[in-house]
Amino acid sequence: MSKLKNTYEPAFVPGSRLKQVIQYNQELAISGRRNLYTADSDQLVYHWTDKANGIVPQSGEWSSPKETSFSLGDHACRVDIGVGFPAYDEVPSHLEGYEATPLSWAKDYACLLANSPAEIHPFESIVGEFHWEMNEVRKYYFGDRVHELGHEVRALGAGGTSHGHTCLDLGIGLREGWCGILARIEKSLALYTRLEHPDKINYLQGLKIICTAIMDYIQKHADRALALAEETDDPAQKELYLFVAKDCAQIASGKPETYHQAIQWIQFAIMTDRMVGHGNGYGHLDLYLNDFFLKDTAAGLLTRQDAREYLAELFLKVRGQHFTICGRLKDGSDATNEMSRVILESYDMVDDYNNLFLMWHKDMDQEVFSYACDVLARHGASVPTFCNYDLMVDCELRSGVDPEVAWTVAVGGCQWFSIPGREYCDQDVNSIVLLDPMWRAMDRAIQTNTSDFEVFYQMFVEEFKRTTEALRIFKDAQYEVLDKIWPEMATSLHFHGPIERGTDITGHRGVDVQYTSVNILGIPNVADSMYAMKKLVFEQHAYTLAEVRKAVSENWENNEVMRQRFLHQDKYGNDIDDVDFLLVRITDMIAEVLDHTYNNRGQQYRASLFQFQGHTAVSVLPATPDGRLAQEPLAHGCNPTAGRNTKGLMATANSLAKIHNYKFLGGTLQVELQPKFFDGKENLADYIRTFTEAFFAMNTFQINLNIIDLEKLKDAIDHPENPEYQNIIIKVTGYTTRFICLAKPFQIEFCGRTNYESM
Repeated sequence: MSKLKNTYEPAFVPGSRLKQVIQYNQELAISGRRNLYTADSDQLVYHWTDKANGIVPQSGEWSSPKETSFSLGDHACRVDIGVGFPAYDEVPSHLEGYEATPLSWAKDYACLLANSPAEIHPFESIVGEFHWEMNEVRKYYFGDRVHELGHEVRALGAGGTSHGHTCLDLGIGLREGWCGILARIEKSLALYTRLEHPDKINYLQGLKIICTAIMDYIQKHADRALALAEETDDPAQKELYLFVAKDCAQIASGKPETYHQAIQWIQFAIMTDRMVGHGNGYGHLDLYLNDFFLKDTAAGLLTRQDAREYLAELFLKVRGQHFTICGRLKDGSDATNEMSRVILESYDMVDDYNNLFLMWHKDMDQEVFSYACDVLARHGASVPTFCNYDLMVDCELRSGVDPEVAWTVAVGGCQWFSIPGREYCDQDVNSIVLLDPMWRAMDRAIQTNTSDFEVFYQMFVEEFKRTTEALRIFKDAQYEVLDKIWPEMATSLHFHGPIERGTDITGHRGVDVQYTSVNILGIPNVADSMYAMKKLVFEQHAYTLAEVRKAVSENWENNEVMRQRFLHQDKYGNDIDDVDFLLVRITDMIAEVLDHTYNNRGQQYRASLFQFQGHTAVSVLPATPDGRLAQEPLAHGCNPTAGRNTKGLMATANSLAKIHNYKFLGGTLQVELQPKFFDGKENLADYIRTFTEAFFAMNTFQINLNIIDLEKLKDAIDHPENPEYQNIIIKVTGYTTRFICLAKPFQIEFCGRTNYESM
């Protein structure tokens, strides 16, 4: 019988203290107390609702009922304690009146921190967790004009809020500490006060409040640890509490000096950023920590096992966020260091998950890459996720990013990337649903009795431009008010520019790079549909376009013979040039249109060949001319629609590699493998390594690789209480989670994917 996943002996064994940390965090996940929610199917597809949140809050004015929301799984987000924010009536904007200003926003944020408890569990050495987010305590409304435009653009097949999956540069604070950041704020505030610039003064006063509130919040943890040390009679526990207290006190008022302090500093930086209500990438973890690690181990202050365990605690707390390792340095040399290996060892030890990305390049340390492949082969949940560093840099250069900083590129989300601390890229929740321009093109072609496929295709291009222009107008309206309505001030503390310029990263020229990124939903379905119509309508004249439009609008009812003919036309993903090149033509068109679309910051739009999870929203998306029924999911990102790639994994990879990937902000190959895929293969890691290197040599972006028995997972949908299933980790789209924590529609879609048993 096929196993649920591969089994193996652990490479490293966690100590008794870390085992308690692991158990506690698994219980949080399994109980649903750490799940993240999105509101409904419309939000999954168009990313715009009247509440305008990318991720819905679980309490407060803007919440949605849990029973009508979808769980996105076990993200390291707020820990649900079953009550709303206890000081809700004391929030300054509720007492003093709401103002759309950074200073007002900052006061509410400081209130959130002041009324969030310092929680320290007896077994922890890395502390801090939170229960409420900013969108649970403060109004999040863009204004009537933006909301009117939001409904208009959604009718044309697009939408999006402006919670960015951008990437912070935590190296700023690790070098300066909160005290150094505060000193820069005060210096800039003095400058703009002298120059009498009220908007910048308002913003910097707010930043000062936020930075001070974070320092006080960290000190609260130091005070709590000291109090707990006084209360215990256990010498070992007292020592641990005093250790936590000392390091929290240091980073509350000064710079982190040790490896443990650096990790604790990162934990607080991520947590206070994450309280804003969205996720980000957090940059090059190995570069951040390597000097601390080398210094402390050389001085005899740190063992390698302690280094792994402290890092494992961080991963267990912030597992839903994105870290990056490896890549290159500014001079082009390999950036891999000793910390790169320790990070992999830390994950290998706990067999839980984090969204860790390894940036591969052909010159990287081969021993570390081999070990990463071994970790992935044994754990099987796409940790680490492999992405192609050199292609990521090329994409940034193509967009006009300065080569002096393009080399610092890092992952900022599921499959998005940006320049840490320098790029506000507004990605993750902007979307164009490619089906909508196709429907309108079909309607136009029917009305004009078009008989030429090229004429029909140009109508499709024109309709795509129409949707794109509507999205541009909508997003510009957001940008006009964003730095007042929802400035990302805690995030801006970790960027180059906002403090010195007195402008938030969301404001005009808050940072140098401010592209707008757009995720495109349904590309493979549109390509397959257009190809099928080209063959059966325009070349063979087997059906009229009106007949096709009517059949799909009725979900192919009473047209099964017709549906089968459309379904059995050649499909993208089988290395068939004719249909693959039509998809390439469509993606090139998308890039061309967005290359010439500019936001009101004067910077271009960029397409991503991916959309977070809208492909699962079958209640919103009708049937399509590729033979798909309305109740079936769309294709996942730029992968073939499930079940249509019948010629094996290499054919699918070859099809995806035909796309001119350097024109886009990511496009992931999603792979689900049965454990028996590796039967008879002596070294799984070598097999994964060979495939990865061959795939990236074709100038492709990223591989999400699950090694798990999807058939057996179907039983987990109905029996989540089975202990065998409770800690099964999967890579869903670009994020990782426990399978049993996902909403049932997402579980069903995952189990319906192509499950490769051989090449």
